[in-house]
Amino acid sequence: MKLESLKELYIEELRDIYSAEKQITKALPKMAKAASSPDLQAAFKEHLEQTKVHVERLEQIFEQLGTSPKGKTCKAMEGLVEEGSELMEEDAEPEVLDAGLIAAAQRVEHYEIAAYGTVRTYAELLKEKKAVGLLQETLDEEGETDKKLTELATSLVNLEAAAR
Repeated sequence: MKLESLKELYIEELRDIYSAEKQITKALPKMAKAASSPDLQAAFKEHLEQTKVHVERLEQIFEQLGTSPKGKTCKAMEGLVEEGSELMEEDAEPEVLDAGLIAAAQRVEHYEIAAYGTVRTYAELLKEKKAVGLLQETLDEEGETDKKLTELATSLVNLEAAAR
């Protein structure tokens, strides 16, 4: 595909994020099941519900743009999800696996933060005011999730893994 305008790039980037979010909705239940910490399980389940809302917001933006969210596969998220899947197949102590799951989840969050920040900026430049609000809301939530994962790691999970 030839990208001839910022709007075309914006739509392609939105499709990439949409694909990423759809992949995350499939990965999070597996991560919750693999986690041994009840707090970490709850965090993954909470993020799954939040991710479903992120997908809905993106669908609203695509509707406003009069285009489909389909057509692109986020290869970066495929790789991140695959790394998480490989980790879950390791013969790891439960506390150590939990620490690794947090690390995998934070790599996903950081990718999403970068992606949402980019498309929010494009939306601002394209004067897509409603999309800016929706994207900023999601960006804020992704940042909060990252902070929660850091708190969980530093206050509980990594300490338990270090005690092994």
